[in-house]
Amino acid sequence: MSTSGTTVPATGRSTVRSGVAATARGGWWGFLGSAVNAVFGYVLVALVTRGLGAYGAGAVFTGVAAFTILCNTCKLGADTGLVRFVPGDLAITGGRKVGALLRSAVVPGALASTTAAALLFLSPGTATALLPSLAPGDAVTLVRLFAVFLPLATVTLILLGATQGHGTVIPYVGVEQIGKPVLRVLIAVPVLLLAPGVLTLAAAWLVPSLAGFLFAWLALRRCRRRSSEHVAVPETAVPETATRRGFWAFAAPRAISSVFDISAVWLGVVLLSSLATSEEAGIYTAVGRVVIAATLLQLAIRLAVAPEISRLLALGDLPQASHLHRVSTRWIVLFSWPLLALLTSFPGTVLSLFGPEFDQGAGALVLLCIASAVNVGVGNAQTVLLMAGKSTWHLAVTGVAFAVQLTVGFLAIPRLGVLGAALSWGAATVVENVVAAVLVRRHPGFTFIDGGYLLATAVALCLTVPLVGSVRLLAGDTTVGLAVAITMGLCAFGIGLWRFRTALGVHELVGVLRERTP
Repeated sequence: MSTSGTTVPATGRSTVRSGVAATARGGWWGFLGSAVNAVFGYVLVALVTRGLGAYGAGAVFTGVAAFTILCNTCKLGADTGLVRFVPGDLAITGGRKVGALLRSAVVPGALASTTAAALLFLSPGTATALLPSLAPGDAVTLVRLFAVFLPLATVTLILLGATQGHGTVIPYVGVEQIGKPVLRVLIAVPVLLLAPGVLTLAAAWLVPSLAGFLFAWLALRRCRRRSSEHVAVPETAVPETATRRGFWAFAAPRAISSVFDISAVWLGVVLLSSLATSEEAGIYTAVGRVVIAATLLQLAIRLAVAPEISRLLALGDLPQASHLHRVSTRWIVLFSWPLLALLTSFPGTVLSLFGPEFDQGAGALVLLCIASAVNVGVGNAQTVLLMAGKSTWHLAVTGVAFAVQLTVGFLAIPRLGVLGAALSWGAATVVENVVAAVLVRRHPGFTFIDGGYLLATAVALCLTVPLVGSVRLLAGDTTVGLAVAITMGLCAFGIGLWRFRTALGVHELVGVLRERTP
C-alpha cells in the first residue's frame, strides 16, 4: 500500500502490515484495559460519592487531582522520552543504548518526586490552601498521605514508558488500566462498610501503587532480557553522556507539556474546590470520568501507535508512518463519535447513575462531549508530533491551550460553576487539537482526511445521529429513551460497519485477532 499510488516493494508491504497489526493488537489490549479502567473508575467514583456525598468526594478527588498532577510533573517527561527513543534504538542498534536511556530517565524522576514529597510534608499551609473546606488537621494528614506514595507512583510511570518502548502495552494496561482500578474498588468496598471517611478512602486509592510498582519493575526486567538476546555490542560501548544529552533535549520540553496535559484533566477540579465548592468539584469529577470513558479508544490506540510510529520514523519510513496515522485515526473516529452522540443526547440520565444531585452537570457533559468530538476527530496528532521529536512544538501547543483553560476558568467558574469548568476545558481541548493537527500537516503525507476518513464519518454520524436524536425528542432524557437509542443506534451502526468493513479498515483491526502474536 502506498500513499503515492506507486507499487510498494514486498518489504514495504510487510512493514505496513506489521505496523498496522502491531497497532491493532496493542489497540485491542488498550481497549480492554481502557474499558476496565472506565468501568471500575466509574464504580469507584460512584462508591465514593454515594458514601461521602458530593462534599466528601470533592475533597478526596481534589487530593487525587493534586497527586496526579505532581506525579506527571515529577516524571519530567521521561516516560514519553523512553517511548520515543527505545523503539528506534532497538530497530537500529538492537538496543545498545537502552540501559543508558533507563538510567537517564529513572534517576532524575526519582529525585524530583522525592523532593516534592518532602516539600509537601514540610508545608502544611499548602494542604490547608488546597483543601479549605476540610478541618486543617485532616487536610494536612490527607496531603501527607498522598506525598508518601508520590515517588513510587512516579517511578512506576517511567518504568511503564520503558516497557511501551519495547513494543508491548500489556504492562501499562495491566498496571494503570486494570490492576490499580480493580484493586481500588476491591479495597474501597470494605472501607466504606467498616470505616468510611475521606482519609480511609484516599488510602484505598493509594495502596495499589505499591503493587503497580512491583509489577512494572518485573515486566521491564522481562523486556530487557528478551531484547538483550539481540544486542551485538555491549552497552558500555555507547557513550552515556551523548545518550543522556539527546534524551533530555527531547524530554525537557515534554516534562513541561506533560504538566499541561494532566493539568487540563484536573485543573477544573482544583479551581472548583478553591473558587466554588467541594460539592461542585465532586460533580465535575463525575462529568470528567464520563468524558474520559467516552474517549477510551483513542487512548487505547495511542498506547499502541506511539512506539510503532517512532520505529518507522527512526527507519526513515515516512509513508508507512503516515499510513498508520490515517488508519488509526479512522478507527478512532468510527467508534468514538457514536458514543459521544449518545452522551450528548442523554447527559442527565448518564450522570444520574452517580446520584440525584449529579444531573446538575448535564450541561457540562454536553459541552465536553462536543469538544471531545474535535479531539478524536484529529486522531493522535499530538502523539505524531512527539514521536517525530517535535517536543518543543508540542510544548508550545499545550502551553497555549493551558493558558486558554486557566483564563476561561478564572473568568467562568465563579459565575457558572461546573459549567464554567467544562467551558474552560472544552475551549482548551479544541485549541490544542486543531493547532496540533495543523502542525502535523507540515510533514509530507501526514494527513488524516481521506476517503476512508469521510466514510468513517458517514457511518459514525449519519447512520446513528438521526436515530438517536429522534429518540431523544420522543422519549426525552430518560432511561427508557437511552436504552432505545442504544439499541437502534447499534443496529444501524452494525449494518454500516459490516457493509463497509474493508474500506473502513475494520478487517485489519479484527483480522489481527485471528493471527498468532509474533
